[in-house]
Amino acid sequence: MDTPEAQRRTVRSFVRREGRITPAQRQALERLLPRYALPQGLIDLDAAFGRRAPRHLEIGFGMGDQLLALAEAHPEIDFIGVEVYRPGVGRLLARAEAAGLGNLRVACEDAVECLARLPEGALEAIYILFPDPWPKKRHHKRRLIQRPFTDRLARALTPGGRLHLATDWEDYAQWMREVLDETPGLVNLHPEPGFAPRPAWRILTKFERRGLRRGHGVWDLAYRRR
Repeated sequence: MDTPEAQRRTVRSFVRREGRITPAQRQALERLLPRYALPQGLIDLDAAFGRRAPRHLEIGFGMGDQLLALAEAHPEIDFIGVEVYRPGVGRLLARAEAAGLGNLRVACEDAVECLARLPEGALEAIYILFPDPWPKKRHHKRRLIQRPFTDRLARALTPGGRLHLATDWEDYAQWMREVLDETPGLVNLHPEPGFAPRPAWRILTKFERRGLRRGHGVWDLAYRRR
């Protein structure tokens, strides 16, 4: 068990940047979050979704474009989104209701806390797409992808479950590869050259398009739980 000192040093999966929330987004949060939110305490996913199905989790879904696309394309899979950016959560909830999605739940909390509430081996896939790179060296300690967080990711995956990441910062890509390669519970699916091809399911968001227009590269990484 972590000591109080260790808990205070735990890296959080976000820094809250609330931004401007529109009246529609605020209304969606107030009206729809009770319907789509995961329950408090230890999470029984069968009870939360009302069925048993494969479960996929996206950490930091932003405005929800990727998560919504996956949930619409795969009604046989249950999707969970973790995000603290309330305008993005509100936007996703409104779109999920309009699409009539029953295979989507959200958690407006730190990903570390959400993972701690999930049973071991609960997920068949985890996505972490374009996390904050914290490019300045003095801020590297704030990066999400580092131990022991990656051990928690491995624990949440079912044996053979996969972890997919993407970033448009080469330095962070190398950082993530080194940390993940050293995580005992994970195996790199592409040890040579170390990075994965862009998967067909990963949509091009407006943020990625903007980065590509600026000449940024994009690096994908794919792992599975041993």
